[in-house]
Amino acid sequence: MAAAVLAEFGLLCGCHRRLKASPLLRNETKKRAGRVQCLQAQTVRSRTQRIMEGIAVSGEVGGAGGAYSYNALKRLDQVWSSICSDETDKQEPQQVVSTIPGLFSKSNLAGRAVDTFDVIVCGGTLGIFLATALSCKGLKVAVVERNILKGREQEWNISKKELLELVKVGILEEDDIDQAIAAKFNPNRCGFEGKDDIWVEDILNLGILPVKLIETVKKRFEALGGVIFESCSVSKFSVYDDAVVLQTTDEIILPSRLIIDAMGNFSPILKQIRRERKPDGVCLVVGSCARGFRNNSTSDVIYSSSSVKRIGDSKVHLFWEAFPSGSGPKDRTTYMFTYVNPQPGCPALEELLEEYWDLMPKYQKVSLDDLEILRVIYGIFPTYRGSPLPASFNRILQFGDASGIQSPVSFGGFGSLTRHLGRLSDGIYEAISGNFLSSYELSLLNPYMPNLSASWLFQRAMSAKQQTNISPEFINELLYVNFQSMQRLGDPVLRPFLQDVVQFWPLAKTLGLVMVTEPLIIPSIFHQVGVPELLDWFGHFSMLGHYTFLSTFVDPAIRPLIDTFPAKMKYEWKRYLEAWRYGSGLDYEL
Repeated sequence: MAAAVLAEFGLLCGCHRRLKASPLLRNETKKRAGRVQCLQAQTVRSRTQRIMEGIAVSGEVGGAGGAYSYNALKRLDQVWSSICSDETDKQEPQQVVSTIPGLFSKSNLAGRAVDTFDVIVCGGTLGIFLATALSCKGLKVAVVERNILKGREQEWNISKKELLELVKVGILEEDDIDQAIAAKFNPNRCGFEGKDDIWVEDILNLGILPVKLIETVKKRFEALGGVIFESCSVSKFSVYDDAVVLQTTDEIILPSRLIIDAMGNFSPILKQIRRERKPDGVCLVVGSCARGFRNNSTSDVIYSSSSVKRIGDSKVHLFWEAFPSGSGPKDRTTYMFTYVNPQPGCPALEELLEEYWDLMPKYQKVSLDDLEILRVIYGIFPTYRGSPLPASFNRILQFGDASGIQSPVSFGGFGSLTRHLGRLSDGIYEAISGNFLSSYELSLLNPYMPNLSASWLFQRAMSAKQQTNISPEFINELLYVNFQSMQRLGDPVLRPFLQDVVQFWPLAKTLGLVMVTEPLIIPSIFHQVGVPELLDWFGHFSMLGHYTFLSTFVDPAIRPLIDTFPAKMKYEWKRYLEAWRYGSGLDYEL
């Protein structure tokens, strides 16, 4: 390539004097010179490409953040560009789910079935946790994973309280969890540029090795009789009256009573349901795990080191997280993330990484030249207002990131998975046992949750508006005022919020304190978020209070009577009580 560029450039130089007199030929020369410049530009690698191509990368695994190569980054940027595009001629998503009247047992496919299951979980990285919980209840479960089922190298950051939910459900022993913990660190900082830091203890202060944790759960699943189909890509799903049939690209036929879609944000079933609808918001995340940090004993839960700035054609507000890594005493993971409304002009992940290499050394007070980059991390996390997603088909239920159960301000579904795992495994078992597998009955497992919907205001408040006269420092000011108010109110307010759990009384107290102590900030909030957004949020906030009342006072009156109800009514009322409790955040206890 370089030789061709130089040869063409030399030819142009040699011809220039002979073509000088002819305007037509001068234009041709300019065109050819432009081609040379384009070819030269193609040979210039970005700093991100140079760094990533200098790192040895092992095989990709499933789940968010499971790939680290530069080629995988470019592929994800193409997906992100497509999401942001305003093109109206996009292809309709493939129809992977079809409903077929009649019985599968009477169909031509019945004789080709490899085996029959109670539940098939598609997507094993997080799905293996639910699959194991269902196997513990005696159900016959299979997991279908398009890659080899193993965890990624990069650690998950989580609190011990959330991890213990896996023990409570019965899929792990506490010793299993202790063996998967690679790093522990305290205290944990919440900070904003130019403001006093707020320090907390035991929040996202553990680094868990997904490789070890998932391998342990995988062995437990297989010991319970679970079956894993690895390196299998799903092709289509056929919903019959008596079963749902999964067919792989290798034409393996797997009938089941229920399919769990745990294939994440880019599930083909989800694409069919959403019909290429743009996400209402997206969290873009880039970062790295590097070796060479000297001060490496504390973590940052959230830190904002700059005001709103422009990257590419878009304004963004950048936030940081940083955690010690268990791979070595001087190893540290730093994430830079931002919330955006997907539209043309949004920064690409590679553009964010270029900014990351400039800003991270200042943030962490270290020279990039003194660091050995072990991994480069990146991801896009779309969120939708209509979440959790109700079931759209009989016998198919979304789970994990595919269901939208995670908070719109988080960029990972493992914490929300552990929180809801007990509720969902119990509910799915009851649905299977009672044959409550219609789309309506399954939707009761992914109900409206006002605390999740109320969180949308936080994402909007943390997103930079493109056209506004609000100070670029406003987001820092607003967040600091809120965090300071929560700190004054103590652990019962601050701790649930930092773990993405919104509750009515803590939120009401925080807003009340902000209005009393910083009344002048209120008009700017209206400008930043917008009146329609605030009215919508107030509706969800009111429902949050309503669910809190129902869970606190009505639930105790109804719960003793549930066992006297007919089977279907009993199933429905259990789901209502769970919706009130989890939708109000009252499942979270200090």
